[in-house]
Amino acid sequence: EVAQVLDGMAIVVTGTLADQSRDEAKAAIVARGGKSPGSVSAKTTALVAGEGSGTKLVKAEELGIPVLDEAAFNLLLASGQLPG
Repeated sequence: EVAQVLDGMAIVVTGTLADQSRDEAKAAIVARGGKSPGSVSAKTTALVAGEGSGTKLVKAEELGIPVLDEAAFNLLLASGQLPG
């Protein structure tokens, strides 16, 4: 049983991650009680931005949504805490 550390969070994944596929990243979010919508909105908790992130990254920055790299994402999965 995985701790539900992301309950109520919406984490969008974009670009290419080094250590896992996007599907694996989404599954990890859902397993911890979060949602992984396909697009960034004002309700997005954070954006995980891998290599080659495009329009989703721009939109997240416009909306002031925290942008995580893969290391920060792994910390979030472990703890449920956004860095900073």
